[in-house]
Amino acid sequence: MSQVLLIEDHQTVRDGLQLALTRQGHTVEAVATGELGLERLRAGSSDVVVLDLMLPGMDGFEVCRRIRQLGDLPIIMLTARNDDMDVVAGLEAGADDYVVKPVQARVLEARIRAVLRRSASRRATAERSGLEQYGALSIDRAALVVSKGGTPVGLAPTELRLLLELSHTPGQVLSRQQLLEAVWEHGYLGDSRLVDACVQRLRAKIEDDSSAPVFIQTVRGFGYRFGPL
Repeated sequence: MSQVLLIEDHQTVRDGLQLALTRQGHTVEAVATGELGLERLRAGSSDVVVLDLMLPGMDGFEVCRRIRQLGDLPIIMLTARNDDMDVVAGLEAGADDYVVKPVQARVLEARIRAVLRRSASRRATAERSGLEQYGALSIDRAALVVSKGGTPVGLAPTELRLLLELSHTPGQVLSRQQLLEAVWEHGYLGDSRLVDACVQRLRAKIEDDSSAPVFIQTVRGFGYRFGPL
């Protein structure tokens, strides 16, 4: 049973999702504002956050950024439109996944289970032990620690999973669909914008110049490869 924090200002939507997720076996705490959501996170424990982007007061983008400052808690954002700007902005703020309104409870519940599985499986990468060095970048798969020039790099869970997946086979091109299935556990319904936005965030953290990446290279028309020079 998982602890879900639902941050949604629309009462009908909030009540409906809380009831549906509770019936699926989750324990759901529902609040109407981002400010209240952050208070709940600081006061208690949650396994996953379901976050509406269009909130009164502090909007969902800022709430997402502040949650990321608190740690690596999985975040699924709810967006009213399948709009590129909203989706990309939310992903860049640190969300792990998104669901478009009107929300189907079974779809949201499946996404919650997926992000929780991924969160739990991060530690399973310890079996691929050993410290890997790529120029100034080092990857410790056992400890799940990434450093650059000896300084630890703070990566969100999805960013770390993406880096581990790409660096597991240096030089091999992985398509966006392959990365969706491996990192996000999405099948044919997956959205390649998840991959592109995560690559952009990851490059900003590990590359000297994200506009001229060394570690994560784009293979136009195919996907990405980990190819440090």
